[in-house]
This record gives sequence, structure tokens and C-alpha cells, in this order.
Amino acid sequence: MIPPAPTLRAAWPVWLRIGLLGFGGPAGQIALMHRELVERRGWIDQRRFLEALNVCMLLPGPEAHQLSVYVGWLLHRTRGALVAGTLFLLPGAMVLWALSWLYVAHGETPAVAAVFAGLRPAVVALVAAALWRVGRTAIRSPGHGLLAVTAFLALTLGRLPFPVVIAAAALIGACLGRRISGRRTDDPLTAGQNLSGPAAPASATSGRGYLSSAWATVGTAASWITLWLAPLVALSWSLGPEHVLTTQARFFSHVALVTFGGAYAVLPYVAHHAVEVQGWVTSGQMLDGLGLAETTPGPLVLVLQFVGFLGAWGNPAPFSPLVAATLGSAVTLWSTFVPSFLFILTLAPHMERLNRRSWVSDALAAVTAAVVGVILSLAVWFGREVGWPQGRLDVWAIALSVLAWLALTRTRIGLLPVLLTCGLAGWLRHVLGI
Repeated sequence: MIPPAPTLRAAWPVWLRIGLLGFGGPAGQIALMHRELVERRGWIDQRRFLEALNVCMLLPGPEAHQLSVYVGWLLHRTRGALVAGTLFLLPGAMVLWALSWLYVAHGETPAVAAVFAGLRPAVVALVAAALWRVGRTAIRSPGHGLLAVTAFLALTLGRLPFPVVIAAAALIGACLGRRISGRRTDDPLTAGQNLSGPAAPASATSGRGYLSSAWATVGTAASWITLWLAPLVALSWSLGPEHVLTTQARFFSHVALVTFGGAYAVLPYVAHHAVEVQGWVTSGQMLDGLGLAETTPGPLVLVLQFVGFLGAWGNPAPFSPLVAATLGSAVTLWSTFVPSFLFILTLAPHMERLNRRSWVSDALAAVTAAVVGVILSLAVWFGREVGWPQGRLDVWAIALSVLAWLALTRTRIGLLPVLLTCGLAGWLRHVLGI
């Protein structure tokens, strides 16, 4: 017997618990939601949970955060989506704000800098481990492998923008998906997976009560687009179009629309713009920010908050550095995550039907394959910064990266112990003068 849907008062502590314990990237966060919501409490059944995940995989943005928004919507409509999505983010955002302030205030202290020097090889190992993990599942055929290689070359040699690469992969997958994947017409991996199972409870169905009319859909989209962009327009009007906060609002709003494949996929694009175009952070700081984001709960794309914090800290006028940096964090979070609410609340009822179209599944599979090439370009970039800093070979950093990668991929050692060990190794290197 399926238990009745919880009240919102009963649900919000569970969403806060998920936000506080959401370590381990999207895979860990999705597994945590499944354990808390499907297995322990039965608030949503297995079929509906997997269908919701399929919908979120089709949309740009962090899929784990969008899944929390979607399940919150299934349980309690808009109020549930707002509560679930906000509490999923809030703990990690608060922790990362504090860590960002400690970084700019004390990051130049030799002992602290040494710890971050130890974390950087761990970040390279994390990206390499993500490449290994995603590659094994995304490369389903020689065609997918060719897409991954082409995406890598387009980014590293062709210098094509990340959105162009992703859009091209989606178009190729939609048009030529069956040839690329080698999928048969009777393949069970056909779009949407056509998951079977018992009917969902009334609290988690997408029946007529949830299927919005066309006008209601347009109204929802218009309301959320206005809510998303109004503060950003106000920033431009009050501070000018070239102010750092306005520039960050513009850039991260754009990033939110092309974030397919998770944080590792979009980081090369963000790093190029933040390091080489705007100068908000250095390449070393980008590595440090990813290391800090890995140690906090919440989606890994919170690393963008670190970039926004440091970018505004370095260009604070007319505010104090801390006020400007806090505003930079807030602007980045708003620009990056409000679109998740926009997409889910507007499209979820319709996306479930679209999710069962074969061309959609083919396009998503092609994008996922291209993301392997994108992550490879990130691994190469980070690896060069860590193993070959300023034109000098750093054997110690390379060896630590290899050991961290082996620990992550060949043992059951968790992420946090690996990060802590690498940080300790960096500190010991400083103390011993190696």
C-alpha cells in the first residue's frame, strides 16, 4: 500500500536533510533522494522517480537540483518546488560563501596556500575520474566515440564555443541518432525507456490536473522569465552595463541555458571566460574553487558562486570588497539556478510526453557523448596547469594526481578522505620544504 503524500510541513525537514547531506556530486545526490523519498518514505514510486530523472536529463542545468524541484512540484505543486529547490541549494551555498571569504582573506598564508596546492592535484584526479565514469556509460558505439573526439578537437584546436559544440551534437543526434548509436528499432533503450510499473499515486501523477493549458504554460513561463531577469535588468540600470555584477549576471544567465552534462562539462567554457576574457580568477583559483565546491553539499555547479565571489571581490567599487563579493555570489546563484525553476514549472507536464520521443533520446545520447570530449578538454587544461606550471614539470603534483585517481577509481575510499589526504600532503610538502 502506497502511503499518502506528506504535508509540506512534514516534507521541508526532509529536503533540508537532503541539502545538508548532498555530497558526492549528482550521482550521490540523486541516490540520496532516491533513498529518502522512494525507499524510506515511499512518497513517490520508482517509476515516477525515474521518469522525473529522465525529464531533468533533457534540460539544461544541474539535473540533481532540477530533480529536487520536480519531485517537490509533484508532491506539492509550486510551493513544494520552491521549498525543495531552495533547501537543496541553501546549505551548500552558505558553506561555500564562508569558504570563499576564508580563501580571499587567508588564502595567501603560506600554510593555507600549501593546502590548496595539495588540493589541485586531487581536482585533476576528480576530473579524470569523471571522464572515466562518464565515458564508460556515454560511449555506446563507435559513432559516439567519434562525436567525443570531434568535440574535444573542436574545443581545443578549433576554439569553437561550448554552446556551438553542444548544439551541433544535439542536432547530429536528433537527425542521425540511429546510425550513430547503432540502436535497433526494438532496442529497449528507445527514448524515455518506456518504464513500466504500477500506476503512480494521485499525489505524484501528471494527469489532467497537472497538464496546463497553453495559456497557463505561457503565463508561467512569462512570470518566471520576468522574475529571473528583472533583478538583472535593475543591476544594469543602477550600476551600468559594464559593471562586474552586471557582466556576471549576463554571463551566468547565458551559462544556465547551455549547462548540459553537468558542471564538469561547462567548466571549460566558464574557465575560458572567467580566466582569459574577464580576469575574474586565475587558473589556479579556478582549481581551488572546484576543490572547495567538492567539499560542500549541493550541486558541484556551485563552483560558479566562487567565481562570482572572487570576480566581484577584485572589482568592488562602489561597494566594500565583502559586500561586492556577497552580491557577486547572490547574482551568480540567481542567474544560474532560477532557470531550473523556470524550466521545471513550465515544461515538466509536457516534457514527460516529449521524453518518450526517440529523436529526443538520440539527441541526448549524442550530447552526452560530446560531453566526454568536453570533460577531456577540461582534464587536459587542468592537468597542464597542475603538472606543468609556468613551464616547469612538477613531478610531485603529477604523482599525487595519479595516486588520487587510483584511490577514486580503484578503491572504496570516499571523495572527502581523498581531498583531505591531498590537502595534508600539500601542507607536509610545505613544512618539509620538499
